[in-house]
Amino acid sequence: MRNLTIKSSLYLLLGISAIAWVLLAYVGGLDLSKLQSFFGLIPKVVSIDLLVIAVFVKWGWKLKIFRGWLVPFPNLNGSWVGLIYSDWKNPETGEKPPPIPVMLTVNQSFFHISCMMRTSEMESYSYSEGFLIDPDRQIKNIAYSYTSKPRLSLNERSIPHDGTAVFQIIEKPKQKLSGRYWTERLTKGEIVLEYHSKELLEELPQDLGDHPVTEHGNRR
Repeated sequence: MRNLTIKSSLYLLLGISAIAWVLLAYVGGLDLSKLQSFFGLIPKVVSIDLLVIAVFVKWGWKLKIFRGWLVPFPNLNGSWVGLIYSDWKNPETGEKPPPIPVMLTVNQSFFHISCMMRTSEMESYSYSEGFLIDPDRQIKNIAYSYTSKPRLSLNERSIPHDGTAVFQIIEKPKQKLSGRYWTERLTKGEIVLEYHSKELLEELPQDLGDHPVTEHGNRR
């Protein structure tokens, strides 16, 4: 797939260059059979290529027309909301907590992606991210490692830690991220998210509800 997109990119760029050469020659009344005219257009053609690349990297890659053959990964930009199903057990009761409301914000460009996850008790941010896309094997995942920082007032029961999350990207019939996570605290669980908005929200929507452990004053 990666080789396919590289070849497609090169062919497309060559095609744009050829069209630019012909149009510039036509507008300038030049004869491309003459070497001086042909090579004299190189700076202008390169400038047009760079402009096209800049526009594509900034905005164009998000267009669905380029998906698959030129852009192998989906556009995940925006806010995703859902629930965490943790295997952590309350040391006082020995019971697992109810599902925890959570929000994931994804800031993505053509070359980079960052993920910020929030609950009412903590924030975690990614420091290593990547896509695993293989249409032939029907694999479409995103994985990242993160650092989690709980609220200072919760240090007694929830200390800062690192972890890893892997999500299956679901686009049909509805946009979802379904995955799992594990941490260096030896906890793990599942996370199910649905696409919420294009905006990168900075706090959880109120209709998500409270953190079940905070709400009941439990310790973990």
